[in-house]
Amino acid sequence: MKWFLKELSEYKNKPLSVSEDMNLSDDIMSRYSKYVISAADDIHVDANVFSENGDAIVTARVTGKIVVPSSRSLTPVELPLDFSINEAYVETNLRLKEREDEGEIAFLVDDEGEIDFDKSVADNIILQIPMHILSPEEIETGKMPEGNDWEVISEDDFAEQEANDKKVDPRLAKLKDFFNDSDN
Repeated sequence: MKWFLKELSEYKNKPLSVSEDMNLSDDIMSRYSKYVISAADDIHVDANVFSENGDAIVTARVTGKIVVPSSRSLTPVELPLDFSINEAYVETNLRLKEREDEGEIAFLVDDEGEIDFDKSVADNIILQIPMHILSPEEIETGKMPEGNDWEVISEDDFAEQEANDKKVDPRLAKLKDFFNDSDN
């Protein structure tokens, strides 16, 4: 979805309504392949765009799914998407500053006055990926990855191991005092 700011100026009283299925796989995979395994083939966007004081205001709802790596084992996990985008597109730095001062998310349009909403949708999809995501099996079993001579353990298990390591066999406790006396 691409629009020109000047074209959108005619939508002051009635917004431009757009409902579109998008394929953002190429864009997302080329820019964010580190974070996504299989990207956004069928993303649906319902958007309303209107003009306010020469600026374009876009409100959109994005739904779909992407496949991302599990944060624990890197196995593919399907992540459903359902989020909103509210952005303003302005022509001058002064308008950008005014919008930002009002707490709005605002962007400066390019020199031709073009708004590339596809890139905005792709960027917002990446922002929806949580830092911690697990596959259904990992959630169900709670199993941590392991290999030859190594394993990942939870913080609780680690704390328990530390507590057990600090417990001294009572028969050896007297030896601790022996070494302190010999230093004197």
